Amino acid sequence: MEGISLKKNGLLFLMILILTVVLAACESDPTAKTTVEVTKTPAPVVPVKTDGYKEAPMLNKLVTAGTLKPVVERMPVKEDIMVENVLEEIGKYGGEWKLPWKGRDDRWVVGQPTEEALFRFNKDGSTIEPNVAKGYEVNKDSTEFTIFLRKGMKWSDGMPFTADDVLFYWEHMLTKETFGKKIYDAYYSVDAKTGEKALAQITKVDDYTFKVTHKFPSVQFLERVAIDNKWFHAPAHFQKTILPEYIGEEKTLEIAKKWGFADVKSFLVATGYYYWVHPEIPTLRAWVAKNDPNSDQFIMERNAYFWKVDKEGNQLPYMDRIVASKVQDPAQRILGALAGNFNLLDFDFKDFTVLKENEKKADFRVMNWSTPDWSSTGLQLNQTTEDPKLRKLFQDIKFREALSVAVDRKEISEIVTNGLGKSQQASVPEGLVGYQKGWAEQWSAYDPKRANQLLDELGLTKRDKNNFRLHEDGSDLSLTIIESGPESMSFLELAKKYIETVGVKVDIKVVDKGTHQELKYSNKIPVTTENMGLVNVAFRPDTLVPLRVLTPWSIQYGLYNQSGGKEGVKPEGDVALIFENWNKVKASTSKEEVLKWSNEIIKIHQKNQWVIGYTGPTPKLIVASNKVRNVPKDLIFADEFRSIGHGHPSQFFIKQ
Repeated sequence: MEGISLKKNGLLFLMILILTVVLAACESDPTAKTTVEVTKTPAPVVPVKTDGYKEAPMLNKLVTAGTLKPVVERMPVKEDIMVENVLEEIGKYGGEWKLPWKGRDDRWVVGQPTEEALFRFNKDGSTIEPNVAKGYEVNKDSTEFTIFLRKGMKWSDGMPFTADDVLFYWEHMLTKETFGKKIYDAYYSVDAKTGEKALAQITKVDDYTFKVTHKFPSVQFLERVAIDNKWFHAPAHFQKTILPEYIGEEKTLEIAKKWGFADVKSFLVATGYYYWVHPEIPTLRAWVAKNDPNSDQFIMERNAYFWKVDKEGNQLPYMDRIVASKVQDPAQRILGALAGNFNLLDFDFKDFTVLKENEKKADFRVMNWSTPDWSSTGLQLNQTTEDPKLRKLFQDIKFREALSVAVDRKEISEIVTNGLGKSQQASVPEGLVGYQKGWAEQWSAYDPKRANQLLDELGLTKRDKNNFRLHEDGSDLSLTIIESGPESMSFLELAKKYIETVGVKVDIKVVDKGTHQELKYSNKIPVTTENMGLVNVAFRPDTLVPLRVLTPWSIQYGLYNQSGGKEGVKPEGDVALIFENWNKVKASTSKEEVLKWSNEIIKIHQKNQWVIGYTGPTPKLIVASNKVRNVPKDLIFADEFRSIGHGHPSQFFIKQ
C-alpha cells in the first residue's frame, strides 16, 4: 500500500495484506507513514485492483525477446509502487506527445513536464504529497524529517535507487557546488532570537530511509525542497564516472570534450543540473532522452523502469515518446498546432482569438489554466543597474510612480490583452497568499500631468533638441528596455509612446533568450518586461527576496547574498528589511507565524512598487488535441508546480 512501511513477518503481514484487499475494494486512499508525533499528507494514490502488472507493447516485445526483465522485476516491491490517479479514464498505450522547442537551451520545455520530484504539490498547491519518496515523519518541533524511499525502485538503466543516491548528491554534488548551484536556502534553518543560520545535516538510516536534521525549527522544509531542490538525488554510479573528485580534472575534461563541451565547468552544469536531455544519464522520469538534444527532433522514450502504475496495474506512462521539434519563430508554434503537428502545448493569452477561432477546424480544445502572475504587461527597473545616474533614478519612488501614471492602461488592456487583462497595477491576485486590498489600484490612473510633475521634482527639467529630458548634469537620459524575443513588442511600442510623451526617451532592444539570460546575470539589463509571478512567498521567495541572481529588479542584491557579501550590492533600507522578515519566516515555529512575516514582505513590495504593472494577469492557454486525454481543464500553471507537469503527464494518453 502506498506510503506505508510494513514489517513482513508472520500473522501481522497476513492481517495487513487482508486489510489491503478490503481497502482496495472500497477504493480508499492510503496515507503516508505516520507516527503519533506527526501530521501527515496523504499519498495521492488509489489501491491497485490486480495482483499482476501490465506494460506497453513495445516493452513486452523486449521481454519476450529476452532483452528486458519482466515488468514485476523492474518495479519497486508491490506495496511501494506508486499508483497514479487518472483524470478521465484508464488510458491506452502508444502514441507520441508532440511539442515544439527552440533547441537544447530550451530544455525546460521537456524538463518541467517530465520532472519527478521527491515531493510534489497537490492540486491547489496548498501542501505537498509524496512522489519519489513514499512517505515521511516529522518531529514535534519540525527539526527532524525522516524520509522513506520506495524499496526496489530503480534508475532508468536498471540500477537500484537508494538512500545512497541522496547522500551522494548531498555530499559530492550540492554541498561541493559541482553543478554551479549554491546550497539551496531550504537546507538552512534560522534561530528566531539571534538570526543564526545553520545548515542541515543529512544522514542515512538504511538503504531506503534518510534523515534531515535542522538545528532550528524549519516548518516548511518539505514545501521548500519541493521547489528549491525537487529531485534531491543523483545516480551515484554514473556521477562517479565523470566527477573530477573521482577520476581527476584531466580525465573529466577529456570526457567533457567528447561530449562537445569546452570545459569542465559547463560539462558538470549540464550533466549535474540539466541532465534530462542527455541519453547517457540515468533518470527516474517517465521518459528518458534517446538522442542528441541538438538534433532537429529531440526524442524521449518511455522508461522501462518507471515506478508508477494506474489502478488497474498498467505501468505508466501511457504514451511511448515525447517528440520535441525545433522551431525558430514563435509563429511556428501556432502554425504547428493548427496543422496538427503539435498535440499538447501551452500559449500565452495573446494567441487566444486565433486559437479559439480554429478550435473545431484543427480538432483541438483550448483550456484556460490560471496563473499566479501579478500582471500581464509591465516593467522591471533594475535597482542595482550599473549606470549610477540611472540607479539613483530607479531607486527613487517618484520616478517609478511617474512611469506608472504616464501610461494609459485602458489602451494597453484593449490592444494587448483584448480587454481581458484589467487595467491595474502589478499586485498579488485576489485569492492568493499575500493579497492586499487596494493594491491593484495603486498608481493605476492615467495622469500625465502628475507624471510630468514628479519628473520635474526629480530635477529632470533640462531638455535636448528633441524635447527629451536630460539628467541634472545635462547628460543624455534614456531607458533601454532589453527583451528576449518579439512577443512583447505591441505592449512595448505603446509604453514607449506614452513614456516619451512625458519626455523620457525609450530604446527597445530585442535579443535571443540565451543572450538575455547572460545579460541579466551579468547586470547588463537596466529595464525589461519580465513579469512577477509566485504562488506563495514562503514557498518560493526568490523573486521577492533577493536570495540569488534571478529577478531583474534585484540582480546585484541577489549576487551579494549568494556570494556571502563578496560581490554585488549590499541591501539597505527596505530591501534589507525584506531579508530581516525572510529570516523571521525561516525561523517561524508555526504556519501562522510564517503567514505573518510573509505578509510583511509583500507589504514592502506594495509600498515600493519595484515592479510596475499595466494590466492584470491573463490565463495560460493549454491547447490539446481532442485525441489527447486525461489533461486537466483548470489547474494553476506555475513554475512552482512545473507548468503542464502539474497535470501528471504520465497518465496522459492518445485516444484513437
